[in-house]
Amino acid sequence: MAAHTTITMKAVQLQVTGGPEVLSLVDLPEPQPGPGEVRVRAHAIGAGGPDVLIRNGTYKWMPPLPAVPGNELAGVVDAVGPGVYRLAVGERVLVSARELPQRGGCYVQAICVDQAVPFVLPASIAFDDAVSLGNFQLALALLASNGNLPAQAILVPGAAGGVATALAQVARSRGLRVIGTASSAEKRAFALENGVTDLVDGDVQALPQHVMQLTGGRGVDLAFDHVGAGLFIACLRSLAPSGMAVSYNILAGPPSNDVFDELRKLLAKSLAIRTFSIHAVDADIAQRRGLMEQAIALMASGQVRAPRAMRLPLAQARQAHELLDSGGTLGKLVLVP
Repeated sequence: MAAHTTITMKAVQLQVTGGPEVLSLVDLPEPQPGPGEVRVRAHAIGAGGPDVLIRNGTYKWMPPLPAVPGNELAGVVDAVGPGVYRLAVGERVLVSARELPQRGGCYVQAICVDQAVPFVLPASIAFDDAVSLGNFQLALALLASNGNLPAQAILVPGAAGGVATALAQVARSRGLRVIGTASSAEKRAFALENGVTDLVDGDVQALPQHVMQLTGGRGVDLAFDHVGAGLFIACLRSLAPSGMAVSYNILAGPPSNDVFDELRKLLAKSLAIRTFSIHAVDADIAQRRGLMEQAIALMASGQVRAPRAMRLPLAQARQAHELLDSGGTLGKLVLVP
């Protein structure tokens, strides 16, 4: 009798947390779909900020070690398990780790997931573009922070970033003015290419004045801050009456100012603050999937488009993470299995 041969696939895994050097290309058994599961053969894998947090061990929703990072995978269903009725072999799909029991798992050549997990991709969305859909899903949720009240303008500091460019494009699709900041000529060009209408100096002391000048003294309805510290206070001071500052990351730490005191100083404007995480919809399947379906529809119709992609082989995941750590990337980093 011939010996049983285990079919393997390539994956990127970390045994310990740390810098890019902890990422290793390994051979893992190729997964086989169980009852109600489908296997998706990867064509494009997104690399981004949450993957870095998994790698360095600071993610609040950390998977157990050894871990495979990766939160977006686009590809084709190539096998189905017993009882699968929702998807068929050959269908183009997106797997988002926001739909999985734990984050990560997508730096692989193939993944098995419950048939309810994948999103069907229309033919008009390329695989490289599909792995940016998570940012558009996030942008839609961020723009709903004020209850989808009517708005005229938004402020997006760091406007060349992945979430920021998605925010700009979704806002523009709704006819909103998008005021942004960017730190270099290349980033300014990229921000304008991806939906920003006006660029201003990002100096936190001058930012509110520039915003007020652009808006005739009114300010913006929503300001989206991913840095914290002094920028968050600048965002507050840039708001229109009944405006909202949304903190969706805090890379530089919390503001040193008393934020409540700042709000009282601006009392006549009746301002609001929201801290935001997409994890707020972890338990709300209908809302979470609805946001992604909206993102897919926007991209399929051409109302938004994925930023240009930088492609690297899956085997070069370490180099991809070095680029992510340096903050020098523009557009989406896509790993090709």
